[in-house]
Amino acid sequence: MDGIDVAAAEFRMGEDGWLELRPLGCLELAYPGELRAELLAALPPAECSARQLCRLDTMVGRAFGVAALRGLTELCDGRADLVGSLGQTIYHWVEDGRCEGTLQLGQPAWIAEATGLPVVADLRARDVAAGGHGAPLVGLFDQLWLGHRARRTAALNLGGIANISVVGGAVPPLAYDTGPGNALLDAATRLLPERRERDEGGRLAAIGSPHPGLLSILLADPYYELAPPKSTGKEHYTADYLRAALDRVAEPPEGPDLLATLVELTARTVARECERQEATRVVASGGGVHNATLMAALSRHLAPAELVTSAAEGLPADGKEGYLAALLGLLTFCGQPGNLPATTGAVGPRPLGSITPGRTALRLPEPWPRQPVALRCVQGNNTGADGGHITGEPVRTGG
Repeated sequence: MDGIDVAAAEFRMGEDGWLELRPLGCLELAYPGELRAELLAALPPAECSARQLCRLDTMVGRAFGVAALRGLTELCDGRADLVGSLGQTIYHWVEDGRCEGTLQLGQPAWIAEATGLPVVADLRARDVAAGGHGAPLVGLFDQLWLGHRARRTAALNLGGIANISVVGGAVPPLAYDTGPGNALLDAATRLLPERRERDEGGRLAAIGSPHPGLLSILLADPYYELAPPKSTGKEHYTADYLRAALDRVAEPPEGPDLLATLVELTARTVARECERQEATRVVASGGGVHNATLMAALSRHLAPAELVTSAAEGLPADGKEGYLAALLGLLTFCGQPGNLPATTGAVGPRPLGSITPGRTALRLPEPWPRQPVALRCVQGNNTGADGGHITGEPVRTGG
């Protein structure tokens, strides 16, 4: 809930089955302050009335519409074919290791009204209905993007929750949530006397030291011992969760020491899973890559595995979530499944989401005869050696 990520991409399917993604740019827009406060206040264990849920769904949808229109204007010269929206997760319902449901806010009608474009939204629910966790949906993206490599690679997303997709090599792909990314860190900074929203760059954590007692309590969370595929969410790693752990410590850490402990928690739980999956290279993206203290801790615990950001593979680290939404919207629009059952636990591949028409009659393209075999990120004007288009018509999508 730090803000709204907007990314624009041009996609082109090659005759060889490779799908090319040309990043057109990305933006991060802040939620209106009052809306962000209301979203945070609605997270479990708080109660949320039907009236409040309706208001939030509408207000997030309106904010998404404003963000999408700005992305359309600033990143695409006003031209695009569709919009993909992952929505704002407000609740992820997991019981006994099984995902029973998931709820994302951001009514897509407001995006369609603001942009005039068709919108593919509610992308997680179909995977859940097919027995999956609805997360992490990035597994298919990472398999197409990095799975053709001989090296076993973990694509790491450091959002509120940290998740990995482990692809490449001779082992089938696997993706799941490892535990907290920034969720507990952000909750802790809001508990500080200054009530900051986040520890910018990890500067406070850098001058602290991990508290062994609190770290042991946090690492004993049963979630870390569950077998993948598995998922969790901010409804688990809350401020109350953190307070309960602190109450069990005789002399609980404060300020920098508390933040240093939570950095260590994220770094250790991520590194443990990457080691368990025998990843030799970790490609990180998401807001957490800007926390220098977290990245240093990750590098230390991941060694000898290599840690790089997604920019090393041609994809801006801040925009990956937006590019994922764009890809999933495109796949649905072109009649292809958007989940990877091996990574979500679904019983099979499924087309994802629902389509809200734009201002004109909805016209879907001819379905692709097959799923892309791989994804490559390209720069420049995306033309062939003779100066002409490589193959096919480009499709511009926003996420």
